[in-house]
Amino acid sequence: MRWLKPNLRSSIYGLLGNPPRPSESILESGTEDIRESMLSLLGEAGPKQFPQVTRRIRYANDIQGLWYLRGDLMGALASIHGEAAAREKMASITAMFQGLLPGGLNSRPSPLVG
Repeated sequence: MRWLKPNLRSSIYGLLGNPPRPSESILESGTEDIRESMLSLLGEAGPKQFPQVTRRIRYANDIQGLWYLRGDLMGALASIHGEAAAREKMASITAMFQGLLPGGLNSRPSPLVG
């Protein structure tokens, strides 16, 4: 019955809003997928127009580093496509972080968005 306890515990924590951490391979795969998506949003002009943002995304150490670079990416995309289009593009990136971040870093719905 020892094997049942961790699964039961993680299930209870999941119900309480503390989901179990993803495995290292899932985290690494998700990080690389997000990194590639962020770089592809900048397009071919990204390294020329925004070399600092491109470099920081390319060399971010972990998922949290990429999470915090969303603001820089949003600024770059807004200057290329305008703010409304940049918000739409960023929504798909933000959704990719679901389940990969520690609980305190997940985005919360804004009361201003209606």
